[in-house]
Amino acid sequence: LSELGSESAKIKAMGIMDKLSTDKTVKVLNILEKNIQDGSKLSTLLNHNNDTEDEERLWRDLIMERVTKSADACLTAINIMTSPNMPKAVYIEDIIERVIQYTKFHSQNTLYPQYDPVYRVDPHGGGVLSSKAKRAKCSTHKQRVIVMLYNKVCDIVSSLSELLEIQLLTDTTILQISSMGITPFFVENVSELQLCAIKLVTAVSNF
Repeated sequence: LSELGSESAKIKAMGIMDKLSTDKTVKVLNILEKNIQDGSKLSTLLNHNNDTEDEERLWRDLIMERVTKSADACLTAINIMTSPNMPKAVYIEDIIERVIQYTKFHSQNTLYPQYDPVYRVDPHGGGVLSSKAKRAKCSTHKQRVIVMLYNKVCDIVSSLSELLEIQLLTDTTILQISSMGITPFFVENVSELQLCAIKLVTAVSNF
C-alpha cells in the first residue's frame, strides 16, 4: 500500500491516471475502502491491560502498522480522485466519507495528543489533562512512525482541498470537512497541518 501510494502520486503528476480502465479503477477504490476502514477507528493509546511494557509496545506497533496502512490507502484513493480528467464513476461518496472519518479520528486521537500535551488523556483517569499540563514541557522527540503518519495526514488534507475544486460534495460531507479544517488552528506544534488546513478552509469557502 505504501508503494501504491507513492506510485499513484507519480501517475497523478504525469496526468495519465485517466488512461486506466474505469472498471478496474473503481474496483481498486473499493478494495482501498476496506483497507481504510480497517484502521479508521483504531486507538493507538497503549493498552494498559497488558502485563508487561514489551507487550504494550508490541500491541501498539501492530496497531500503528494497521493505521499507517489505512493512511496509505487514503492517499492512494485521493490521488486517484484528484488526478486530471477522471470519470465521474471514481468519485464514490462512501470512500470520500471514509477518508474524512479516518483523517478526523487520527488527527484528534493519535496526532494531536502527540504534538500538544493539552490533548493527552490523563493515564490516571480523569479524562484530558488539565491546563496545568504546560505546553512548554512537551517533548519534541517523536516516534518515526508518528512523524510519518503526520506527514501522510498533511498530504490527505491538502489533497481533499483539491477534491473540493473538482467534485461537488454533499452538505454533510462539507460540514465534516469544515470542522476538520478548523480544528488544527487550536492545536500547538502542528504548523504544517495548519498550512494544509488553510488551503482546505479556503477551498470550502469557495465551494
